[in-house]
Amino acid sequence: MGLPAGDTKEGALREVIDVLEAAGTAYAVIGGVAVQIYSREPRTTLDIDLAVTRFDQIPRDALLKAGFVHEGRYDHSDNWRAPGTRPKTERTAIQFSSEDVGIEDAVTRAQVIDAGGYRLRLASPTDLLVLKLAAAEEQTRRPSKRRIDLLDIINLAEEYPSAAQAVPTLDERVARLSSELLKVARTRGPER
Repeated sequence: MGLPAGDTKEGALREVIDVLEAAGTAYAVIGGVAVQIYSREPRTTLDIDLAVTRFDQIPRDALLKAGFVHEGRYDHSDNWRAPGTRPKTERTAIQFSSEDVGIEDAVTRAQVIDAGGYRLRLASPTDLLVLKLAAAEEQTRRPSKRRIDLLDIINLAEEYPSAAQAVPTLDERVARLSSELLKVARTRGPER
C-alpha cells in the first residue's frame, strides 16, 4: 500500500534531517513518527511530519538540491516527497506544518534525541498532545484521520501522565471528541 515492503522511513527521515540541520532550520519531528518513538504500542504512519515555525523557513533550495520533490502548499502543510529512483508516489511523503496551534512551542521546546545513530529534534509529549488535539478537533479532516489522532492522544496520555496533566482541558476534549467521532462513524461507516 504505497511504500515498498520493509520501508521504515528511516532513510527519508535521515535525509530530511540532514538538510534541515545543514541549513540551520529549527524544526521538530511531530505526528505519527514522533508518537511511534514515544510509544510502547506499535504505530505506523505513511508520512513524516515536521514542524517549523514559519513556512518561509523551509530550506526549499537545499531540499530540491538533495533530490526532494515539492508537491504543493496547502492551508496547514507544505508537502514534499523523499528523493529516490522509484516513482514519486512510492517514496515517503514529507509534510511540514507551520503557523498553526502549538507549532512554535513544539519547535522551541523540541528535545534532541539519539535515533539509532543520528540525532533529531523531537517534539515533547505535551506538545504532541496539543498538536494531536488540534488535529483531531479539525472538522475539515477525514473522520478516519481524526480517530487515529484521538487514539494517539489516549496512548500518549497513558504513557506520559505528567504531559496529560499539563493540558488542562484534555479529559473534557477527549470525551467530546470520542462522542463526536462515534456519531460520525455511525452515520458514515459502511455495514460489514
